[in-house]
Amino acid sequence: MNETLKSEIIKWRRHFHKYPEVSYKEYETSKYIKNVLETFDGIEVSQPTKTSVLGVLKGSGDGNTVLLRGDIDALPVKEETDLAFKSQHEGVMHACGHDAHAAMLLGAAKILSGMKAQIKGEVRFLFQHAEEDFPGGAGELVELGVADLVDFAFALHVSPDYETGYFSVRDGVYCASADDFRIKISGRGGHAAMPDATIDPIIIGSEFTMSLQTVVSRKISPHNVPVVSVTKFHSGAAMNVTPETVEIGGTVRSIDEPSRVKAREEIEQILKGVTTAHRASYTIDWDIGYPSVFNHAEAVDITRSAAAEVYGADKLIKVDQPIFGTEDFSSFSQAVPSSMQFIGMHDPERSESFPLHHPKFEIDENGLENGANYFVEVTKRLVM
Repeated sequence: MNETLKSEIIKWRRHFHKYPEVSYKEYETSKYIKNVLETFDGIEVSQPTKTSVLGVLKGSGDGNTVLLRGDIDALPVKEETDLAFKSQHEGVMHACGHDAHAAMLLGAAKILSGMKAQIKGEVRFLFQHAEEDFPGGAGELVELGVADLVDFAFALHVSPDYETGYFSVRDGVYCASADDFRIKISGRGGHAAMPDATIDPIIIGSEFTMSLQTVVSRKISPHNVPVVSVTKFHSGAAMNVTPETVEIGGTVRSIDEPSRVKAREEIEQILKGVTTAHRASYTIDWDIGYPSVFNHAEAVDITRSAAAEVYGADKLIKVDQPIFGTEDFSSFSQAVPSSMQFIGMHDPERSESFPLHHPKFEIDENGLENGANYFVEVTKRLVM
């Protein structure tokens, strides 16, 4: 990759970082991407949704159809970095690296557009909206046919956990599914000095919350154990009043579908039992979220070959366990053979490592060219 293109990728990334937009509102981001793509020779540009962009590069003759995906939305996070190009949109930040994902994919599109004469098949460059907000842009785009007739799909995600120049690889389930719950327990309120005259929802809610840990410790095989976390517990407004209700919220992260279903069933059974024992009532609502990301063996084989070419075989990190974060690329992995992997974007000599979604999250821009080159190498193995 020449120095001019390296500089362009960094320029694109900094533009996205400076002007972030949250899920379903990526109007200016998608407009910018569309304008850049239209300067590349031979790429047909369209917008499957109002805030996503699809570039299609068709070669001569029959061949594979490859989909390369980069997500483009930001998070409702107030940035706390000192970057010269920090967010100009108050309370919105690219704290998950989607600015890098979009820039790397633009770089790959520019390189491959110059190789059109060598392509046999089709390359789809998908700049996807709304990865961060359920129900997610990926599922919407699959329903719209963006993955139709696609032979393989690939995606990258930047990681602060690996140093720049390293590439992590995993077969099978990589990211977990996510289901969120909202519970309301109703008891009987009254004066705090007369607890015998009340049905205290705080006591009931606390018992339920503590009992939830039996789901992961006693109800599901330890080989496929999910994560169950209560993240909200709201009740009461006065020091001398026992409230009428308590509201509880949380999430279930699972790596296989049977355990995912079992966890929901067990949570509801515990809730029913605890509230019945205390003569309280309840409601529970579920947001059934993204399924797990599954990396198909045939796609991962292509990934390993391409990543070894770009990074070097000694820089490939085998990941033994799935992570419990979620990614809506799962919709593509359910539709076609796919591979989504994480790449190192941290230089320990330059900055401290902050996790994804942190207000001080940063990436090492020196890793951007490697990501773009990986997309190119994956494509070359399938359409050239």
